[in-house]
Amino acid sequence: MSLDPEIQVLIDGMAEAGGPPLHEMAPEDARALYAAMSQMLDTVDAPIGQVEDRTVGEGVPVRIYSPVAGSGVLPVLVFFHGGGWVIGDLNTHDSLCRSLANQAHCRVVAVDYRLSPEHKFPAALDDAYGVLKWVEQYAAEIDVDPNRIAVAGDSAGGNLAAVLALKARDEKGPSIALQLLIYPVTDLTAEDGSREDFSEGYFLAQETMLWFSDQYMGPDDDWQTPYASPLMADDFSGLPPAYVVTAGYDILRDEGKAYADALSAAGVSVTYENYEGMIHGFFNMQSVSKVSVQAVTAAAVALEAAFSA
Repeated sequence: MSLDPEIQVLIDGMAEAGGPPLHEMAPEDARALYAAMSQMLDTVDAPIGQVEDRTVGEGVPVRIYSPVAGSGVLPVLVFFHGGGWVIGDLNTHDSLCRSLANQAHCRVVAVDYRLSPEHKFPAALDDAYGVLKWVEQYAAEIDVDPNRIAVAGDSAGGNLAAVLALKARDEKGPSIALQLLIYPVTDLTAEDGSREDFSEGYFLAQETMLWFSDQYMGPDDDWQTPYASPLMADDFSGLPPAYVVTAGYDILRDEGKAYADALSAAGVSVTYENYEGMIHGFFNMQSVSKVSVQAVTAAAVALEAAFSA
């Protein structure tokens, strides 16, 4: 299948605009560029019941979204933004979190975890797990049901969500109703297949992905540890149900599918959706892509169903 026409227009426009790739920029410059790009690509300003910024746990900033429709105790989604563990923040994924809160009728706790290279692995994971435990412990304070907690993220955030599911199982942590993994990074060492086929020209380049991974991991860290590359886990049994999304023109497509397959083979309930004509990052392109809107809605439907299971 060819690129979605709306996405093709976007890709052509980015090619014409030019500019250095992210992996040739200083992290702070890459963050500024990504923030500006996010504002341009996703201008959907969905109404929301309430938004609260606060600091929780060990000083981790979070943003709590309450849906327009719904009050009292609600299920909760703990969300981790993408950006290669280097870029991205609460604002870059604000529209997506609003959409998920409203459409899944849940509260969303978006996590502003520490970024690399200033804070290497496992700082982001520590922040993520700390917030997950905080949500369970202080559920009554934020009007959420501690028995209906889901985790989600896109790209590097999807990596954190997948790893949290492993860590929560391993350490008998909070029970997770669903892991919503949106084009997740599952193998830092992947080089072939979609990593090669779409290595440049489709929003996320392989060189940029390798740069992200190098910023995230310390010089002596093992890139194949399951808490960095969840596809390398020895055992996938006992993990929460998963909804895994990939994009057809994305370097992360194959490892996302491989993770869905590994979960399924271990007896985990898995729904896998590959949006063939789409590129990396398309969940944050609702203002320019009808398919993006449809995909976000489908994910929200799956999330709401998991909360009701």
